[in-house]
Amino acid sequence: MEATNKLLEYGNIIGGTELFEGDKIPIYNKYTNEQIGAVYKADQNVVKNAVTNAVDTFKKIKLSPADRSEILLKTAKLLEMNREVLVHTLVQEVGRTVTDCNTEVDRAINTFTISSEEAKRISGHGVPIEGQKGHENRLSFTVRTPVGVVGAITPFNMPLNLSAHKVGPAVAAGNTVILKPSEVAPITVLKLVKLMKEAGLPDGYLNVVNGFGNETGQYLIEDDRVNMFTFTGSARVGRHIKNSTGIKKVSLELGNNSPTIIHKDAAQIGDIAKLAAQRGFVTANGQACIAVQRLYVHRDIYDEFLSEFVQAAKDLKVGNPADPQTDIGVMISEKEAVRVEKWVEEAVANGAKLECGGKREGTAYYPTVLTNVNADMKVVCEEVFGPVVSVIPYESIDEALQKANDSDYGLQAGIFTTDFNFAMRAVRELDFGGVIINDVSTFRTDAMPYGGIKNSGLGKEGPKYTIEEMTNEKVVVMNL
Repeated sequence: MEATNKLLEYGNIIGGTELFEGDKIPIYNKYTNEQIGAVYKADQNVVKNAVTNAVDTFKKIKLSPADRSEILLKTAKLLEMNREVLVHTLVQEVGRTVTDCNTEVDRAINTFTISSEEAKRISGHGVPIEGQKGHENRLSFTVRTPVGVVGAITPFNMPLNLSAHKVGPAVAAGNTVILKPSEVAPITVLKLVKLMKEAGLPDGYLNVVNGFGNETGQYLIEDDRVNMFTFTGSARVGRHIKNSTGIKKVSLELGNNSPTIIHKDAAQIGDIAKLAAQRGFVTANGQACIAVQRLYVHRDIYDEFLSEFVQAAKDLKVGNPADPQTDIGVMISEKEAVRVEKWVEEAVANGAKLECGGKREGTAYYPTVLTNVNADMKVVCEEVFGPVVSVIPYESIDEALQKANDSDYGLQAGIFTTDFNFAMRAVRELDFGGVIINDVSTFRTDAMPYGGIKNSGLGKEGPKYTIEEMTNEKVVVMNL
């Protein structure tokens, strides 16, 4: 796999064959707005054929757990060997910095490595029915079997690793996959698919259909032969998928407006401020579902923290994501940057104070800190998905927990405190799928169970936990 400046076209992939037919979707460098490639859009017939091929492959080609593990581990090694090309592509098609994209490649390598390990650990458990009177001569246990065909729809913000979190566990479990990457950032994903073929994945185990969610994605979710759908994206689309797929298995990783509580006893306020700025503005340019968005700071340390946080935001360099000196690149599109700009302007018009930022240059939006916000403002109650953070004071623990929970979302929350009792109370009372103690909401390691409640989704990611979602558990009872 070689880096090139040539305008390349990418087809849909069915049974290992790349199909170059139909309409094309141009792919742009998000910083320069120059076209860097194009993908062929899958129409309904292409999607139908992709599913047919995945169904046939699942029935005819069986991989042992050892085979799956070997393929996934080799994929991880190939990702490392092709790091430079993958980072170059990510920087161009997503607009994130070189450092941030290197981190994503590291995480994808880790995700495939963990998936490789978990492929050899899939098992059921014993069921002690012999302990019930009348069943003394029976032995019972469970086994896990693959669901069959998995439809996976992935987003633009971290296209490589978030695809890895679906494809790696699906293959580890013995499923075949139809993958629909984001139409604005599909090239890195298509390069991943080719690397998996090079790693030995049989043709048909991973088919790719390119296109828009309301067309190609809709054709996919309407196909009754797909046994499970896994989606990462907005709550609106997640709700549509759930409502459209009946009683099929669905795993949804949706949005959040992540809160982090910083209590008065937190140590090293300056370091916390810098970390919050890094995770609110720099990580994915704020376009991450667990990016810091709401900071609740105890009144006793509010002024000190705010001063440090604003300075940390001002110190960040915005510019060309390909420049290693750049801290923050650009947003995925000018349309999204304009949306964030309007939300901030609306908040300020309704009384919010702009501490820094609030500036847009094309697709670049500068790190923005708001104070004097209220819970009804979009920058607080909705998911900004951009480099905007609101800093909000609180007086009591009850108030902090109440404000953090005042959300339709519930993915992850952070809390900084040296008070063990407060930390454990937060674990019990915060309505989130994850509570991160003495770190911000953005913390995620790829092995951990990851998923939310409320409008943040259903099911868990993390290879071990995704494999559980992507397998069926069968009970076996033996009459001895």
